[in-house]
Amino acid sequence: MPDSPILDDAALLERLVESKRMIKRELIKVIVGQEEVIDSLIISLLCRGHSLLVGVPGLAKTLMISSLARALDLSFSRIQFTPDLMPSDIVGTEVIEEDPQTGRRNFRFVRGPVFANIVLADEINRTPPKTQSALLEAMQEHAVTVQGQTMQLPEPFFVLATQNPIEHEGTYPLPEAQLDRFMFNLWIDYPSRGEEVEIVRRTTGVEDIFPAKILNAADIISLQNLVRRVPAADDVVSFAVDLARRSRPTEADSPGYVREWIKWGAGPRASQYLILGAKARAALAGRFVPSMDDVRAVAMLVLRHRLVTTFAAEAEGVSTPDIVNRLVGERL
Repeated sequence: MPDSPILDDAALLERLVESKRMIKRELIKVIVGQEEVIDSLIISLLCRGHSLLVGVPGLAKTLMISSLARALDLSFSRIQFTPDLMPSDIVGTEVIEEDPQTGRRNFRFVRGPVFANIVLADEINRTPPKTQSALLEAMQEHAVTVQGQTMQLPEPFFVLATQNPIEHEGTYPLPEAQLDRFMFNLWIDYPSRGEEVEIVRRTTGVEDIFPAKILNAADIISLQNLVRRVPAADDVVSFAVDLARRSRPTEADSPGYVREWIKWGAGPRASQYLILGAKARAALAGRFVPSMDDVRAVAMLVLRHRLVTTFAAEAEGVSTPDIVNRLVGERL
């Protein structure tokens, strides 16, 4: 008699919970603090989403991402975005090769750094829109097109982009339509004093610490499929949809402060990511059914880069997180 799919999923769920514990155990060998950010990265990965990390330089964003790639036994590429970066520097380019025997010349495609499981787009807002678009197309399609030929990217495919929030000279801010492609917007703050003391202790000695490999690509794809199979109750789905819709000033039942402070609200992709994030959060906690609290827990990460505020909000000192907190705190 074949195994029950429910029993198989229960075993996978148990494995998922244990895998998360082991991944965090390995990452905290290298990264001090930032546990919420690590949890959010794992959720995003399980949802096949991409994340935008915002934080000042020196907060170990690159180290965190490369360490995650090591712990997951995935290929990793780092792209340092600069004003002179071209799309071919990301995607790859065709080169001419000559056969020394026959003298015949052929074109050969040399793959760019986007052909990796985890791609770090460092300071993505420092390169012009044409180059940004080359990466964002790959994020959406999980494929690139060169000379009319489409090539699939390796799975799982996960883009983590970073931005510096305090320096805007010579940058090209991502348009709202491109920001919408990122599932989460993760803010990385300064460490506490105790954490900073530990960081200095670890990084000024002679010992190099590397995380052990916990999961491979096939394992991750299996767990991603599990998250998709987690059922969400109708009332939870309705809650997520209503939360996203209430952020739109054009909706009849939107609060007055939304119509005053928001120019453009979150689109349908936000509703999808709210539910996917809630499913992954529930599964990582060992629960097979997400709740409204799971939706609330991921709402800030999903919504804060999808709302465009008005001049009135800026004049009154109202930030996007302020509006999201108010929306989440209301009873729908």
